[in-house]
Amino acid sequence: MARNLNPRFKESRRLGVNIYGHPKAMDRYRKGMGRGDKKLSTYGEQLLQKQRLKAYYGVLEKQMRRYMDEAKKSDDITGDALVRQLETRLDNMVYRMGFASSIRQARQMVVHRHIQLNGKRVDRPSHRVSVGDRVTLKENSREIEGFKENFQELKAHPSYITRDVESFTATLTKSPEREEIPIEVNDQLVVEYYTAL
Repeated sequence: MARNLNPRFKESRRLGVNIYGHPKAMDRYRKGMGRGDKKLSTYGEQLLQKQRLKAYYGVLEKQMRRYMDEAKKSDDITGDALVRQLETRLDNMVYRMGFASSIRQARQMVVHRHIQLNGKRVDRPSHRVSVGDRVTLKENSREIEGFKENFQELKAHPSYITRDVESFTATLTKSPEREEIPIEVNDQLVVEYYTAL
């Protein structure tokens, strides 16, 4: 399975936003370094926004094109539909719900079968989570200290998720609205990038 293994902090600085949410990711970032105050062309800005979106969700180009094709067929605004599809991937939901401290750890948890969806084992990170679906940490995985701490110590989570700390379960209660999704991306420019291809 192909995946992005670029240095995380360097990638955050190059893209000009804290993609991974780590407090030290942007420590060495300053104006004029990386993308800082460089004036980008229209194409350059579209490309930057596309790269940010891919980095937030840890998807590769082939997957992005597939999501884009699906979003174009949606009745919603294309950019909103695209971001919503990416947001409801199982690996991202595991991360947002607090089972994992990063998207990479979330993907690994799914692949290694620590996560159950509606009581069933699912090991595909790209699996789509629907409204009402329950995501649970497998019973014997609750003994793993890191997983337990991640879930119990999560400070905040998006409004479209409810969590039950006692049972190590979280539920997607509604379809996320674009303004609720915590990413710094101009998805309209991403749509323009793919439309121009």
